[in-house]
Amino acid sequence: MLEPFNKEDIGGTALYLDLVPYDIGRKTLYTAEDLYGPDNYDARVYECYLHKGKHACSTRELMARSMHDYCIRKAVEDFMQDRDLLKTVSVMGGHGLLRTDEQFRHIVFISKRLTEEGFLMISGGGPGAMEATHLGAWMAGRNDNEVEQALKMLAAAPSFKDEMWVRTAMEVRQRFPQNDGYESLGVPTWLYGHEPATPFATHIAKYFDNSIREDFILTAAYGGIIFTPGSAGTLQEVFQEAVQNHYLSFGFASPMIFFGSQFWQNEVPIYPLLEHLMANGRYKNLLLSLTDSREEVVKTLLDFKPAGSPQKA
Repeated sequence: MLEPFNKEDIGGTALYLDLVPYDIGRKTLYTAEDLYGPDNYDARVYECYLHKGKHACSTRELMARSMHDYCIRKAVEDFMQDRDLLKTVSVMGGHGLLRTDEQFRHIVFISKRLTEEGFLMISGGGPGAMEATHLGAWMAGRNDNEVEQALKMLAAAPSFKDEMWVRTAMEVRQRFPQNDGYESLGVPTWLYGHEPATPFATHIAKYFDNSIREDFILTAAYGGIIFTPGSAGTLQEVFQEAVQNHYLSFGFASPMIFFGSQFWQNEVPIYPLLEHLMANGRYKNLLLSLTDSREEVVKTLLDFKPAGSPQKA
């Protein structure tokens, strides 16, 4: 268990830490209201982040960011405590996926169903496939017609680059208030601060350090990972997860589900490559599946029974 951090613990730097626009001793995860409230918190922190340099230009700034990320990690640990580890699933995919794309819709319905089955859905917390993950979790407990209405509202601003992207999400949240008991965890980073964090994640763990954030999204997904079409970041995540499963880093291997056969077999043929590497013994223990079926994704995760016991990251 991580110990809570108190600003007083670091003595003479406390004055500097009072001047940064973020709370380095934060006790809880963020919400959309925290990030997008009247004080424009998210934008102010990102402006400071760019001004001070993505690589901190001073020891005090580096310390401030590190303390902030430590406290967010502690808040995540508190949030995850006592949860069924095998009921955590991460979704990986492109930030550029439009809200009007059929793939976006598929991810929404997969995430909705899994949330209703008791899974905690995790993503990088940004736009595209990540937003679809949290929209699905947000709409859990509602009927399909309501989901279609939400998608129609969001279609007014298909890309995160559209000026109305956040506003339309907030309008959906207001039109369809979140049902009690359904949660999701978004894990964005100010390194990619030009990509807005999705307001549909009920809990948001926003980090400065992308490597810590990236590692958590992968290691927390004891129940499996759904890989949807994406670009460089998604491809990197495939091989990071493969390494963890190969070495059984956390006690067992988890399902690696590739959703979108045309993409993963032909456009970016990672799936046949992984099969080849498995056949040659370069990788072991990988639980691979390739599908275009939403029902098959859900069934694979529901049927998963690990060979070992989870070892917490």
